[in-house]
Amino acid sequence: MIKLYQATLFLPLILLNLALFLMPPHVAAASIIASVDRNPVNLDESFQIIFTATETPDDDPDFSPLEQDFSILNQSQSSNLSWINGQSSKTMQWTVNVMAKNTGSLVIPAIQFGTDTSQPITIMVANGAVNKNLQIDEDLFLEVNATPENPYLQAQVIYTLRVYTRVDIAQAKLNEPELADAVVEKLDDDSNYNTQVNGVSYSVTERKYAVFPQKSGALTIHPLVLTAEVLSSSNRPLFNGFFNPQLSKTKRVESKAITLQVKPAPASFTEKHWLPAEQLELTQQWSGDRQAMKVGEPLTRTLTLQAKGTTVGQLPELGNTGTNEQLKSYPDQPVLKEQKNAEGLSAYREEKIALIPSKAGDYTLPAIAIPWFNTQTQKMETAKIPETAIKVVAVLDEPTPTPKIKPIKPSQVEPATLPQSSTPPLNNDYWPWVSLFLVLGWLGTFIYFVTKRPAQKLAAKDTNEAAEIHYKDIIKRLKKACNENNAIAAKNALLEWGRQQFNVTSLGAVAMVCDARLRNEILLLNQALYSNENKTEKWVGKRLFQAFTENKARAKLAIAEDNGLKPLYRL
Repeated sequence: MIKLYQATLFLPLILLNLALFLMPPHVAAASIIASVDRNPVNLDESFQIIFTATETPDDDPDFSPLEQDFSILNQSQSSNLSWINGQSSKTMQWTVNVMAKNTGSLVIPAIQFGTDTSQPITIMVANGAVNKNLQIDEDLFLEVNATPENPYLQAQVIYTLRVYTRVDIAQAKLNEPELADAVVEKLDDDSNYNTQVNGVSYSVTERKYAVFPQKSGALTIHPLVLTAEVLSSSNRPLFNGFFNPQLSKTKRVESKAITLQVKPAPASFTEKHWLPAEQLELTQQWSGDRQAMKVGEPLTRTLTLQAKGTTVGQLPELGNTGTNEQLKSYPDQPVLKEQKNAEGLSAYREEKIALIPSKAGDYTLPAIAIPWFNTQTQKMETAKIPETAIKVVAVLDEPTPTPKIKPIKPSQVEPATLPQSSTPPLNNDYWPWVSLFLVLGWLGTFIYFVTKRPAQKLAAKDTNEAAEIHYKDIIKRLKKACNENNAIAAKNALLEWGRQQFNVTSLGAVAMVCDARLRNEILLLNQALYSNENKTEKWVGKRLFQAFTENKARAKLAIAEDNGLKPLYRL
């Protein structure tokens, strides 16, 4: 009875400890990022607000604050779980389709997810009057525009296509914009929303492209053509089914042509590398303290160039570190990345240089300057890293501490007693011969393995080194040929590259194993070499080498993605 009473006393303590053990640990507040599918938007035009979290928020969201300035049409939720390099990552998204109630700069307020909250963002809402000159009886039409229409050479132009429809479409085919003297990149995924034109409701699919003109002067983007199977609503069969499919008719619509007036680089520009961009940032980082480098120990300098509104092929090399015999530099292969979103293309270049000093002292790395043209302000600017001072100190050998020896008095030393043995001592005269035999055997074994080393390993190593040297020589010759507009030399370099990398022996075969941009440039080179037409036009090699550089960068990115590597950079 006493034992039962004692157990009853301790039962609440046991339950309390169990509850504390099962209680989840404290979790930091989840980061929730709000974004929109496009900005700006028109009044009476739906758009999406996306809330993204990488951790589970505290509670379900409360979207009621949105109703002050927006009408909520519908909402959805999705999640994505991925497993990369042994680590799991989870992304949760809440998508809210809304329509603005007023024009102007509207604030999307912070949304509560329990104790977690998103950050407010701003969206511009313009007047909803769209294409007042359009006939309201059009069921399907295209609209295109380009911003800006007077760009500078190699500057980004956002080409926007919108498909307006108020009929059901079974299937459709739309051609892509193609320009011989421009680089064209599709941006992000298509966006879908609803809008009104002259009081008529339409469903809209919007697609954006980034266009980079490679030649000054007039550049025409030809009309895009949409061929669609439109389901007929007037001749609908009485009984729908497998044997009575709904009738359709083929409709073909075209967009208007847009002509860009491409301006050359300003006459005041005298630098070697022309780089137009909307934003550009040059930074450096160090793996340790550059004011306390040690002789013989490496220190890594990381140079990063990030640009908005340009391609990775337009980013220049970040230059030599200006080292000498006492400060050796060992550059790594650059990391190249591109990111696409609704606002355009962004490029990233990272270079790592290991510096190893051989002598103590003070060193100065020269300044790095990247001149670039700001397409937003229409002015030349320079991204710069000033001269960087480095201090190298000698590595001093630490003296080995001498052990303290306590003196021993002679009286404390006892005579050693040797063990007595009845066996007579052995004769040690044969040990030198045994040692000589072992040395000769070891020497013979060493000579055998050195002389009989598998020849294929050495041959493979030599072959790989020779292939790498040959590859770099090909790239160097291709770059030189493109800079000099030497079509024949460029063809020979490409053929050697094709034989080494893909075991193909013609320009056409080389083109087929490259991405679309490089393939087009190789075909243009082939046409310039062998076609009887357009012989008066001079072949421009700069575009080919730019496409070649970007093709290499994309190949490396594809290998990294196939291997499940984490993405290296996000703007």
